[in-house]
Amino acid sequence: MADRSLGVAVIGAGMVGRAHANAYRNASTVFGTGPSPRLVAIADVHEPFATDAARRYGFSRTATDWRAVVDAPDIDAVSVAVANNLHREIVEAALAAGKHVLCEKPLAPSIGDAQAMVDAAAATDRVAAVGFTFRRSPAINAIREQVLHGGLGRVRHIVGNYWTDYGFDPQRPMSWRYLGGPGSGVLADIGSHLVDLAEFFCGPTTGVHGTSMSTLITSRRKPLGVAVGHSGGVELSDDLVPVDNEDICTFTTSYAGGALGTFSLSRVAYGHANSLKLDLFCENGTASFDLTRPAEFSVIDGTPAQEVNGARQVFIGPWHPYISRGLPMDFPTVGHGQNDFFVFQARSFLDQIAGVEQLPPCPDLAHGLHNLRVLDAVVSATDKPVHL
Repeated sequence: MADRSLGVAVIGAGMVGRAHANAYRNASTVFGTGPSPRLVAIADVHEPFATDAARRYGFSRTATDWRAVVDAPDIDAVSVAVANNLHREIVEAALAAGKHVLCEKPLAPSIGDAQAMVDAAAATDRVAAVGFTFRRSPAINAIREQVLHGGLGRVRHIVGNYWTDYGFDPQRPMSWRYLGGPGSGVLADIGSHLVDLAEFFCGPTTGVHGTSMSTLITSRRKPLGVAVGHSGGVELSDDLVPVDNEDICTFTTSYAGGALGTFSLSRVAYGHANSLKLDLFCENGTASFDLTRPAEFSVIDGTPAQEVNGARQVFIGPWHPYISRGLPMDFPTVGHGQNDFFVFQARSFLDQIAGVEQLPPCPDLAHGLHNLRVLDAVVSATDKPVHL
């Protein structure tokens, strides 16, 4: 497999689908590993989205039916970047057709669907991965190295906030993101990332406690057109549809090593377009990451003399994970961001397919199922603590 290029396709040409398309286009430029992808097809039920994405990112053709991608003999690997309730059917069909699959998180709308997807993957020899892109952040990995092998020591308390404002405006149109019942709103959309990152630092979740969820905007108007991602900009009808999942969610967690977690999520946090922040309070110091400043992190420990001790800003450089040969200019103070995380993820996915041992592998579907089990426990903990 390493001796030939891999034909890749993306199903879904919205916001995240474009991120995957761009990632495949740039994957051959990073790290110098594995095969170069052939950019074969973009599929989206809304043809203008597919055409625009294919043109922008250099894919050869488009389709309005995902089955045209799954059935195509010149496609080896597929990214699934569509509404969560469509994941199972597409992933199962792609695996049955012999395709490698990278599926966006959350893996499925239910644990039952996710388990079926895991079973389908187990019945093949294809790579079947789930996309938790923040695992590719150089700064997050630099902090993790200090936790696991450096001077910070194990985490005692992790605090994670992920605040967005895509749902703040009640005139934003109804979409699939506002449907699905408790836990399928902000918790599944962005909380799944925080749950994964906390385990990235602290190990498996052992308990969830004290969940609170709230829906502030209880109905939205149907769109007359099609919007990309979280955006508005389409004409609205007068028909109101009830919002049946949460705008805000807070909860706490516990971990096998004794750490505790405290988390706050919002899709109605005005002025916070995409604000993810982590604070790790460890045995020997504290480290922090802020997605609005993704190419750096801060650390406080006992290394400097007391008279000059305090938080230190650390710029990411080639001595940190993923940066050496991961950027055109791979030295400190040259910025990078969330789009680059998708590129690093795509490179890892392609390397896995080719059997090239370079970057750590993308998490498999079983990990995506585990993540859903934790999210399900968060929902259940609105009434009482849930022990996993």
